[in-house]
Amino acid sequence: MALSNKVLDLFQNFYKTKLLQLTYFFKDIRHSFRFYASARPEYDLIVLGGGSGGLAAAKEAAELGAKVAVFDFIIPSARGIKWGLEGEAVQDARSYGFQFPKPESLKHSWKSLRESVQSHIKSINWVTKIELRDKRVEYINSMGVFHDPYTIEAKIKNEWRTFRAKYFLISVGGRPKYPDIPGAEFGISSDDIFSLENSPGKTLIIGAGYVGVECAGFLRGLGYDITVMVRSVVLRAFDQQMAKLVTESMVAKGVKFLYKSTPTSIERGTGKMLIVKWIDETREEGSDEFQTVLFAIGREACIRALRLDKAGVNIVDDGDKIETINEQTNVPHIYAVGEVLYKKPDLTQVAIHAGKLLARRLFGKSAVQMDYDNIATTIFTPLEYGSVGLSEETAIERYGEDNIEIYHAYYKPTEFFIPQKTNAHCYLKVVAKRDNQQKVLGMHFIGPQAGEVIQGFSAAIKCNLAVDNLRNTVGIHPAIAEEFSRINLTKRLAKDPFPVASNS
Repeated sequence: MALSNKVLDLFQNFYKTKLLQLTYFFKDIRHSFRFYASARPEYDLIVLGGGSGGLAAAKEAAELGAKVAVFDFIIPSARGIKWGLEGEAVQDARSYGFQFPKPESLKHSWKSLRESVQSHIKSINWVTKIELRDKRVEYINSMGVFHDPYTIEAKIKNEWRTFRAKYFLISVGGRPKYPDIPGAEFGISSDDIFSLENSPGKTLIIGAGYVGVECAGFLRGLGYDITVMVRSVVLRAFDQQMAKLVTESMVAKGVKFLYKSTPTSIERGTGKMLIVKWIDETREEGSDEFQTVLFAIGREACIRALRLDKAGVNIVDDGDKIETINEQTNVPHIYAVGEVLYKKPDLTQVAIHAGKLLARRLFGKSAVQMDYDNIATTIFTPLEYGSVGLSEETAIERYGEDNIEIYHAYYKPTEFFIPQKTNAHCYLKVVAKRDNQQKVLGMHFIGPQAGEVIQGFSAAIKCNLAVDNLRNTVGIHPAIAEEFSRINLTKRLAKDPFPVASNS
């Protein structure tokens, strides 16, 4: 009797669950029917934010016949900014017979650089608006926020208006983070650097990700005294052997590094100087004066003001990221691209490509999805670092050290010979599986024009490049990309990877 009651309870619970699911299903259909019956959407697609991916999606969708609107309002940086080079080649020219004054007598005009950059940014903004107009994308200079899953509202000319769409795309981008320390308001971010009226002078850069080291590189190249404060390691998200070489090459250029240090306060000093205090990993305190403090400690997606709870969109990562599957949020008609995505590459070109592919799927009957694996990137430090695929550490973690082969070599670029520049930091690495096929999992390159070099190899990796493919390729001499076709030494062989007669 007891058993039959349990069976009956199980059947009742099963049917209750199925009935509840059916109830939600029909409610969903009824809601959609009422939505379309009561007021057809004004737009096929509304893009919230003027991020690169959103704009690319908007233009592509319009080309495919969709009616599109972009709601864009730039949240100013802490300094009120609304938008967000190196000189060593001159000295190399001496080796070719050109006569120049002494390095210390060369002058750089910060004002001219600032004006040129600002003009370039304004021209890009203007061209973008013209492109949107030509493609009949409606541009609305206001922040759109959700009223319900199918409606946003925006304040236009001091009046709140509502707008409805079939699909929504969140592409609001992000802003640099500021640390929670006294005096943080005295610092700037990379968004502000080219809006400074005066040159930055002696500068402390807090943060050693790609933004921090790139800023350090070009500012040092312009002749400024630069220090980088590193909380953990330099370029943490990248191959750490390559990161170490990048750091060493920057030290050779005069950039200073404060390792395992964290800022504790910033205060006004004498004149225009700022007094920065910090502690290191041993809790020892330090301090120094700088004219400029630049924060490069990461970015935060600008989604908190969008009222995503009204639309039912789930957020993760302390409330500033959206988890998606093929750019689709948990609400089927709401999508997201760019910096707002959780655990996706934070790169402009990635967002643009994802935005275009999404528009084609929504309005062009395409089925092509964005592939976030094996995306090439370059760190534009004085000696560039280009990479695609897995780092050595990630490959070993994923496949095991015994199943990975690391090919590597130092090399000397042709342009280094006449000036007799050191090749101590010009290095390449190929990470491959250790099997018969030897599929290439990652490629890393430090040297001149690394971005140009790695771009082509990223396409090859997409096509399942193997080590034999590299070695059977005839190189272009004396191009530096040729070095990848010469790989023969592995770390397992433990032989000297420096070239014979190296002038390092």
